[in-house]
Order: sequence, then structure tokens, then C-alpha cells
Amino acid sequence: MGRVLLRAGLIAIAALAVAIAVVLGALRWQAHARETETRAAAAPAGGRFVRAFDVEIFVQEAGPPDAPAVVFVHGMGAWSELWRETLEATAAAGFRAVALDLPPFGFSERPATRTYGRQDQARRILGVIDALGVEQATLVGHSFGGGPTMEAVLLAQARVRALVLADAAIGLDAPARGGGGPAAALLAVRPVRNALVSATATNPLLSRSLLARFVARLEAVNPARVRVLQRPLVIRGATDAFGDWLLHFLTAFDVSLSADSSAYRVLAVPTLVIWGDLDTTTPLAQGRRLAAVIPGAELAVMPGVGHMPQIEDPPAFNQLLVEFLQRQHPAPR
Repeated sequence: MGRVLLRAGLIAIAALAVAIAVVLGALRWQAHARETETRAAAAPAGGRFVRAFDVEIFVQEAGPPDAPAVVFVHGMGAWSELWRETLEATAAAGFRAVALDLPPFGFSERPATRTYGRQDQARRILGVIDALGVEQATLVGHSFGGGPTMEAVLLAQARVRALVLADAAIGLDAPARGGGGPAAALLAVRPVRNALVSATATNPLLSRSLLARFVARLEAVNPARVRVLQRPLVIRGATDAFGDWLLHFLTAFDVSLSADSSAYRVLAVPTLVIWGDLDTTTPLAQGRRLAAVIPGAELAVMPGVGHMPQIEDPPAFNQLLVEFLQRQHPAPR
């Protein structure tokens, strides 16, 4: 009887494994069938590509081209269009607002080297400033984009007029990430990695639920924003690129200046830290610590808001941002 039960259990496990493999295979095929467009063809017509460090970066702009520049850096899985309301509010206040797509997300070129460390990303941000012909810019970094944004400031402080960090995922004093582990070993197998990514991160059916995990105000997860997140998922190699980024994130040893709180002592850049008090991704305690280690930093806490204040309460976020910018530039053109 025991052998019969054991055999039945093994058969059930094998059947489940086959069913999972079939589902993952189908989703991977769907991703391959969907990802057919070039970056240039799929990108919004209102933006443009600029050469920045080692890749072509897609940027979207608003406002007078000769006004003080404000450069926006998005978080993981997002892209420049998610800053749309803030871009328009910043431009209306008289500033040159520029949002970029940080690779591998959005429509920017993916680096042939598959390098996504903070210093590489920071040099791409600084490369955008160069491409814009701007001597100094205010940098605004959100969530996972906060690390590369902060790294850019520490690498080239003279190029930064002011800094805004919104619910930034920086991980102060955290050990250098990277190495191995079971998850990394599994993701190192490219077909397995791509199958898992196509079933989750680049699966359009999950775009809404993934976005909802980061907000406290669910009304922010409306159909228009979901469509924004889904738009780059038609680009050739989107799943491959996300998988490469994920593998680098989990396995590459990324030693960065921005993870070391002692590096912040030399900062002399006006800084505003904006944080949602209901953020469960990067809790408010992280925002308070960040504001404490940056000399002279201001902390603005947004009530009833989660990890994405720029879409959860755009009027309040934009007001905080614009008022800060106007204090740095009393008379923008």
C-alpha cells in the first residue's frame, strides 16, 4: 500500500511539474510573439534618443529649452511616461523638464555589456545631462532610480544644482549585494530565467496587480497608467533584457558610493527628500535616515501615500517639487 501511495505521489508531482513547464512555455512563447517592434518604432513620437555614456537613452521633454533643467529618473519597471503629470507641472512653472528611460526599461538601448550597476547607470544619467548641453541640472530620482541618481551626484557633484529623492531605494550601509544562492543559480539558466520573467514582470496580464503592490491609494492604478506600463512590453527582447537586469541585480557585486553613508558628508547640494508615510516598499524610517545623513536636507512626508507619491497624489507631490525648485531658482524664465 505504501509503495502504491508513493508512486501515486510521484506521478502527481511529475504531472504538476509538466503542467508548470507547459504554462511557462506558453507564456514565454506569447512574450516572443508580442515582442516584435523596434525601440524607435514603438517609442512615443514626442520623445527623442540621445547618446549617453554607452547607450542611446530615450528622453521626453517639456518646457522652455533654455530654462533651468530638471531631470527625472524612474524606478524599477517604469519609464519616462510615468512622470507625465509632474513633467507638465514642472514645465508650467517655467522649468525645462526632462524624463529619461533608464535601461533596460522603457525604450532606451540595452547595453551590450549587460551592465546595470549603479555607477554604470549614474554615468548614463550624467551622459544625458551632457547630451542636453546643460552644465548643471536638478536630479529627481524615484524608488530604484534613487540609487543611480544619488550615485550620479556623488560622482559629479559640480554637475548637480539640486537633488530630489522620492521614496528612494538606496539601502544605506547595506552589504555589497550580489553573489549566489538558489534563486541566482536558477536564474543563471537563461531559458528558465526568461520563462519566469515572461510569466511575471513582462506579462501584461499582471501589470495592474504589480503596480497595485506599490501604492496605498488604489485609485492611482487606473487603466491609463496600466497601459503606460504595458507599452514597452512589445519591444524586441524586452523579456531577455529584464532577465539580464534581474540576474545582474542578484549576482553582480555592486560596490557603490551611494550605499556608504560616510560618502554623504561631502555633499553640498540642496536636497529635498519626499516620502509617503504608508510606503511598505521603502518604509518612512529609510527616508528619515536618508534626510539625516545628507547635510541640510529637507524631509517632506506625504500623508496617506505609499511608494509612488507622484501618481498617488500628483497635485501635492508637484507642489512640493515646484516650490523646492523655485527656492533654488527664484526667477526661472
